[in-house]
Amino acid sequence: MKNWYEIQNIETVDSPSIALYKEHVSFNIQKMISLVDGQTKRLMPHIKTNKMPKVMELLLASGISNFKASTIAEAEIAAEVGAKSVLIAHQLVGPKVERFLALVKHYPKTQFSTILDNVDSAELLNQKASELGLTADVYIDINNGMNRSGIEIGPALDELVVYLKICKSLHFKGLHAYDGHLRDKDFTTRREKIERGVKDVETYFEALRADYPAAELICGGTPSFTSHALQEKRITSPGTCVLWDWGYGEKLTEQDFKHAALLVTRIISKPTEGIITIDLGHKSVAAENPIDKRVKFLNLDGYELLSQSEEHGVIQVKEWDKYKVGDVLYGIPYHICPTINLHDEVSVIENGKKVDTWEITARKRKLTF
Repeated sequence: MKNWYEIQNIETVDSPSIALYKEHVSFNIQKMISLVDGQTKRLMPHIKTNKMPKVMELLLASGISNFKASTIAEAEIAAEVGAKSVLIAHQLVGPKVERFLALVKHYPKTQFSTILDNVDSAELLNQKASELGLTADVYIDINNGMNRSGIEIGPALDELVVYLKICKSLHFKGLHAYDGHLRDKDFTTRREKIERGVKDVETYFEALRADYPAAELICGGTPSFTSHALQEKRITSPGTCVLWDWGYGEKLTEQDFKHAALLVTRIISKPTEGIITIDLGHKSVAAENPIDKRVKFLNLDGYELLSQSEEHGVIQVKEWDKYKVGDVLYGIPYHICPTINLHDEVSVIENGKKVDTWEITARKRKLTF
């Protein structure tokens, strides 16, 4: 039986590149929806993983219309394909404040929002929005243990909530809490930590609802998705699960998603016995992890990735004689999000064949705005 990942018209696929398996993307989207019992309003998938308008269209067609983004460009592609709302979950600084407000003005059918964790940022956004006659939707970003961004629950948070009440050009939408540091392989352990970390956030949120009955609580990413999905009051923000990768597949064993994006690479040399060289260097796969945690090859046995330079990968293999220059290897990236960001396009695979090419539009930091 042919392996699921083998591309029949592989001669049409260049390397190194990414192959996107459309059936697996569709499966992952439906699986994601099933985990919230079909309540698509509770899903706010993160665009940073896929960065593709065509993938966004698949999400929208499935009934998902609210999204999270890290960059202005990601938010822009979502608006272009008809997203109902986009939260830029990255506190705006410098020119991004004006760029964000330009989006708000240009796409009136999409509700844009952003996050705040301090009074100074709130004051600046309020001032800039007021000057343009606009109202900006904002969530307060809560630091509930990751210590990367957000404000801790305490007097400073109380002060920020009070300050937002006098900001006439800001509209408070709720709380945002990201707990991406909790990645224990055992789901029971991970869930206990997630729920312990969000307990005070929920208590604070419920108190806020006295003044803001429509406030929302947006929680987590893919690692904590299966915990937050069990709580109906929370909006969840998975992103990686749309494409999936080796890293989360190894850690998040309770999540049954399929690998939808593979690296295609070819053997370009056999420089000495036991060694093959491929055209997959660290310019084509995320290299933030050690060499043994970058890519796992599906059709290669008994191997070790020894090194990577910009355009080369050097692999030690046991059955050296059976490999030829030009042979194709298929690999699962350990971390798909930054890997996608290294490529301009993907080959779309359907029924085992390349049928299209989709642009990874939002890998650019700036599009129109």
